[in-house]
Amino acid sequence: MPVETLRGAAKDFLIPGSLPFLLLGLVVGVFLLLMTLGMAFSGQVLRFDQDAYWGLGIGASIAGRVPILGPATVKLMLGGPIIGGATLTRFFALHVFVIPGLLIGLVSVHLLMVLKLGVNDWPMPGRIVKRATYAAEYEELVKKDGEPFVPYAIWKDLFFSAIILAAVAACAIYFGPFGPSGRPDPTIIQTAPRPDYFFLWLYALLSLLPPSLETPALLIGPVVAIFALILLPFVFGEGEKSWRRRPIAVLSILLIAVTLGTFTHLAGFAPWSPHMNAWSGDPVPERFLKGTTALERQGALVFQVKQCRNCHSLGELGGLRGPTLDSVAVRLTGDQLIRQVIQGGGNMPAYGKNLSPAETTALVAFLATLHPPGQLPARDAALEESKTPAASPQR
Repeated sequence: MPVETLRGAAKDFLIPGSLPFLLLGLVVGVFLLLMTLGMAFSGQVLRFDQDAYWGLGIGASIAGRVPILGPATVKLMLGGPIIGGATLTRFFALHVFVIPGLLIGLVSVHLLMVLKLGVNDWPMPGRIVKRATYAAEYEELVKKDGEPFVPYAIWKDLFFSAIILAAVAACAIYFGPFGPSGRPDPTIIQTAPRPDYFFLWLYALLSLLPPSLETPALLIGPVVAIFALILLPFVFGEGEKSWRRRPIAVLSILLIAVTLGTFTHLAGFAPWSPHMNAWSGDPVPERFLKGTTALERQGALVFQVKQCRNCHSLGELGGLRGPTLDSVAVRLTGDQLIRQVIQGGGNMPAYGKNLSPAETTALVAFLATLHPPGQLPARDAALEESKTPAASPQR
């Protein structure tokens, strides 16, 4: 948005000459949110257990995807090319000195803007906000019912802060410390690192996204969200402020809350990496081989050799990355199975270059047998209809 447009919005909406404070206020609010997230992430790293180690590795890999600045960003984050003692020292400084200092500075600037520009009046139904008349109406309201920030608001802030600190102390006493779960061991790669609860939604989102969408979601999504938060007051700066008269805003907030809650719940079922406890040496359960043909048994062998069970379970044994295959023939037709194996889809990679045509035919033949007893496999109704001979026309 051009500076002239922002200057015009500042003149219409706030006290004349307050454009620097307007811009600073928007940036301060966004940076306070980012600093809070930074405190959460750096606090988890300081535990330096298995989750913290691999979680930091995932964070470093995300930073490494930034074009041009990626390698330098990773080196700045880790204090070197690998996670080591310098990394822990760096995050200790960030968590104890740098980020708290920035938070104190940003809160101070926020209070300065409150003293300079005031605060919004209480949103009441029927009270319309207009940029052209807001400043004059606000000044009149301040002269009529306004109270000095010092000491009235200060005492309210101190009282509310005391309640928050008491609640945090009570939780610490009741639940006890949430400390490290053991020393990190980089040699254990069969691990599923999970962040703390405030990042679980992001964990689930990235674990469920197809690989092709991970980089755009990680690099473009946050930038778009930050710019949207900054531009929000300019786009929606007039009209009703009461939630009772803003159904779209209320529904949007509810949708965001439900989405975040759903992804947080899904984080308990969406592992970041496959569970590698089912390797190709585990035999296919015998009940899946009874009555099969030679081609289908050859497909079961391909299923084992290509380590499909690292990601898929069969007979309640196998990986949890992909869906269970006990009834895959009910969900997908033969053509769909071929397409899924060759082209991949979702989080499943494409195996077209790793399987010969004969191996693909045998594997799909075996997968087509995986359906519950007494239940027919999926079929292409349109294809069967096209094979039905048409009735002879009457003469």
